[in-house]
Amino acid sequence: MTEETTPDPTAPDTIVLVHGLWMTPRSWRGWKEHFEAEGFTVLTPAYPGFEIEVEALREQPELIADLTVPATVDHLAAQIEALPKPPIIMGHSFGGTLTQLLLARGLGASGVVVDSAPTEGVRMTPLSQAKSLFPALKNPANLHRAVAFTPEEFHYAFANTLSREDSDAVWSEFAIPAPGNWIWAYGLIANFKPGHQETWVDYTKDRAPLLFIGGEKDHIMPPSVNKSNAKHYAKSPAVTEYVEFPGRSHWICAEPGWEEVADHALEWALAHARPAVVASA
Repeated sequence: MTEETTPDPTAPDTIVLVHGLWMTPRSWRGWKEHFEAEGFTVLTPAYPGFEIEVEALREQPELIADLTVPATVDHLAAQIEALPKPPIIMGHSFGGTLTQLLLARGLGASGVVVDSAPTEGVRMTPLSQAKSLFPALKNPANLHRAVAFTPEEFHYAFANTLSREDSDAVWSEFAIPAPGNWIWAYGLIANFKPGHQETWVDYTKDRAPLLFIGGEKDHIMPPSVNKSNAKHYAKSPAVTEYVEFPGRSHWICAEPGWEEVADHALEWALAHARPAVVASA
């Protein structure tokens, strides 16, 4: 006889997946279907201006060139605040930075950041990261443009564990330009300007539990960047953990074996989620 269990009304039932730069919500296609098959509601909100398809954004990159980080965080926060219960928030690459900013606002039951871009104050800049970002940083005029990777640049920065042929196929289906001012402001300038910038968080405050996932072979956001970012939260009373997957590139959320990463992220997020406050009848 099978014993029936009653669902926990305080457990999160929604997952919000935040995409990174050079990508759109299309990049979460596998994770969205995977988590929906587990019974979750899965939201993949686009940044403002990123709602149109990949092909259209390539033709009109000016649509996203002037987007700002505060406007993007406000846009994502509004969608999360409208949910009946705090969701699990997961972000990849710059979506990891945005996830940290959202958790810093008190949002989310738990968070997972995968190959995250750093928040302000993380000063680790490995050579592979500098090489990956050089196409955007080599020309100051890119501050006012949306900047795309060539297939060769994408292979080095994003999908170095794939064959060049497979990487080119990924580039064709998923890659778009990214706002150059974000890369300059948060990849190069933020740590050298006085005062707090737009990607700063108070690393000492309490917030929802947060897991950092790093990919061993990631060139653009290497493990050292993610480990340094996680260590910044050492004085916070909130749970912060780091785990690394061997042999994974920045394309960790879709390269072969991605299901193992997704399952680990969900299992950790559910195990550490803060219970929602449920109104009594």
